[in-house]
Amino acid sequence: MIDLLSRNPSLDPDALTAELAPTPRYQGVRFATYHPNADYPSQEEARVAMQAFLRGAQVRPGGFRLFRRAKPEGRGLYLDGGFGVGKTHLLASAWHDAPGRAALMSFQDLMYIIGALGMHRAVDAFRGHDLLLIDEFELDDPGNTHMANTFLGQLMPGGTSVIATSNTEPGALGQGRFNASDFQRQIQAIASRFETHRIDGPDYRQRGVRPEDVLTPGEFTAWEARQNHATLARLNHRELSRHLLQVHPSRFSRLLAGVSAVAVTDLTPMPDQNVALRFVHFIDKLYDLGLHAAFTGTNLSGLFSDTYRHGAYAKKYSRCLSRLSELLKEARQDR
Repeated sequence: MIDLLSRNPSLDPDALTAELAPTPRYQGVRFATYHPNADYPSQEEARVAMQAFLRGAQVRPGGFRLFRRAKPEGRGLYLDGGFGVGKTHLLASAWHDAPGRAALMSFQDLMYIIGALGMHRAVDAFRGHDLLLIDEFELDDPGNTHMANTFLGQLMPGGTSVIATSNTEPGALGQGRFNASDFQRQIQAIASRFETHRIDGPDYRQRGVRPEDVLTPGEFTAWEARQNHATLARLNHRELSRHLLQVHPSRFSRLLAGVSAVAVTDLTPMPDQNVALRFVHFIDKLYDLGLHAAFTGTNLSGLFSDTYRHGAYAKKYSRCLSRLSELLKEARQDR
């Protein structure tokens, strides 16, 4: 059994940009395997828009350039929608179909890269890319919004195009995410670089699974017996939370290297938001890596306080609960 608590991988800033490709969960997806919900035409419209965006690319002598324009400035496409409507599937499909040099990462990963490298080195690291694909673009934090605006403002005029996705919370004002009055000017500068497409529909991850359905003791025992114990990591929630505070979030993928399954027992509510946000990012990585996972303890609906789930980082927590639900559904189907 793998002991995650004994791991504290080192951070190599240059390695952060080395393998920005679809994670194992999305390695096999393509535009042809995306099945839009017929009740929500915006899903098919989003796929068509993204494929049209990519068809605008041409390879010319001397290198790849997007969109024949007088100025070699990159363009942007922004998919704005709720959880579980296939935005990440479409983004990974674009990576597979894109000509030229492309990189796929989450918005949070981009922020960690900028933090680790500094703005100047981060821009230089991506200057040779023809297309950036940024998942879960987040405009709920003034500091991150400023960094994103500076990064895009320095990179896109040089010819790098960007496709981004974002989640819109239920009850959010307006039709898009560019509506936070406290830092409207920064957001408008970002919004002006993108053509926005709304994508609607229910969260497919919630079909048949209620968020509060953690595994029963019997289900957990049966799940654990089916795993390869040589690559299984089992620890309780409090141990995990303490350890994640000692590991930089940019290293979470390395923390899980060689692991095939993770069991987190005795989930408990997280009153400390720093602890909660580390847990959310850990779940994001566990989910993206396509690992088996099981959870026992507190029902998912009680993990995060209402002030978190309706506060500045609301969509992080909602996404986490959605992904935990899918992981639990997979655990029950894991035979």
